[in-house]
Amino acid sequence: MDYILYEQKGAYAVITINRERALNALNSQVLDELNATLDAVDLSTVRCLVLTGAGEKSFVAGADIGEMSTLTKAEGEAFGKKGNDVFRKLETFPIPVIAAVNGFALGGGCEISMSCDIRLCSENAVFGQPEVGLGITPGFGGTQRLARLVGPGMAKQLIYTARNIKAPEAYRIGLVNEVFKAEVDAEGNVVKSAKEVLMAAAEKMAATIAKNAPIAVRNCKKAINEGLDANMDDAIVIEEKLFGDCFETEDQKYGMAFFLDKNKEKVKAPFQNK
Repeated sequence: MDYILYEQKGAYAVITINRERALNALNSQVLDELNATLDAVDLSTVRCLVLTGAGEKSFVAGADIGEMSTLTKAEGEAFGKKGNDVFRKLETFPIPVIAAVNGFALGGGCEISMSCDIRLCSENAVFGQPEVGLGITPGFGGTQRLARLVGPGMAKQLIYTARNIKAPEAYRIGLVNEVFKAEVDAEGNVVKSAKEVLMAAAEKMAATIAKNAPIAVRNCKKAINEGLDANMDDAIVIEEKLFGDCFETEDQKYGMAFFLDKNKEKVKAPFQNK
């Protein structure tokens, strides 16, 4: 892989888009490598992913404008499909994915973060869909996911104006779950950068998720994602089936037996993904 780094850390793994000189912009090769990386994740041992960008300046600055500038109508549609296919794979990936957004998350960068289950960001993060200023529309799901996350009115405002927003506003409108600041000492010296604090928090959350019953976590993700696209009556049926699917698993039997054991004589063992 030229542009994707993958590191497994126990029961979770970190995927880093590593094209720092281009602010981690997404070209066809990056998308292909990310797709291949997702296909290679060992789901028998990895229970959560963290997705981030190399360096502190940029998460993903967008799709590669140099590559897009000469595309024909048909090629543009194909490039949009390539991005959408990878982002949809990320969105429907069996295990949770946490976006750790450091710096610029513009265009395709904002769109890939919205494909993740949870978005955490550093205080220097900047989000936006600037495509109409380039003569195009968001093409990797921005018109669809942004409206679902922050509401149609706010999504239209951000997309129509091509205005970028900083971390505090992204948090205010519900685009991100939490914002992390650099740690400083009493003299104001930076002890840990915002990126370091962000990654520590994202990895801690990933480790916490990975400790829970993996079949249950996967079913929760599936229930939420599929339920959002259904009416309430159908959504409840989706939940009922996934709820029932957890029963008779080793994780359910062990988790409930441990809870009911008043003496708690045994140290709680890891869930077994069975």
